[in-house]
Amino acid sequence: MTEALITYIEVAAAHADTYGLLLIFLFMTIESSFIPFPSEVVMIPAGFLAARGALMLGAPGADAGLAIAAGIAGSLAGAYLNYFLSMKLGKPFLERYGKYFFLPPEKLHRAEEIFREYGAVATFVSRLIPGIRQLISIPAGVARMRFGQFTLFTALGAGIWVAILTAIGYTFGSSTLDMSYADLVHGGKDLIRGNLLWILLGCATILIGYVLLHRKVMATKTPTV
Repeated sequence: MTEALITYIEVAAAHADTYGLLLIFLFMTIESSFIPFPSEVVMIPAGFLAARGALMLGAPGADAGLAIAAGIAGSLAGAYLNYFLSMKLGKPFLERYGKYFFLPPEKLHRAEEIFREYGAVATFVSRLIPGIRQLISIPAGVARMRFGQFTLFTALGAGIWVAILTAIGYTFGSSTLDMSYADLVHGGKDLIRGNLLWILLGCATILIGYVLLHRKVMATKTPTV
């Protein structure tokens, strides 16, 4: 599947200077919904093109920033689709008909187990875990997780993931004179796989810092009379 998608990304890259940000948004919306679509084939090439000044502005740093913003926006759009659909349809419908749109019961139950065990935090951490990243929005919608909280944790997790992929592509684009899109994507995936533990540890540190700060702020609030 990845190989076939790489071919389409190569075609889309020819129009990156005009439609690059829109394509990033659309592809990442698909990736973040229940449709299987690896984000590596989108954001790594986006970072690569940004480093070459081949996106809309022709300025590497600015293009990379816009690519990350478009990627986060697309991730949120796809997550919202899952969130509101699952909230509206409910668990019984998803268990019965989910298999017809790439959501077999075992995947639904696994995402539900993770959400039940870790709650809101799961929407943050799971954005970095392949196979769960797209699905964690579904139990959040079924459980009617607060929309603001869902948006915050999803944006944080998606933002870190998108930034990592873009940075990998940007590094390749800055240091490699010639590289095919297939080598680019596979090289980036290997790099992530080899450093996933450190990525998760870094996110855990961020999460712990957030929790401690949140508790400190709540503890210093003046009680209402």
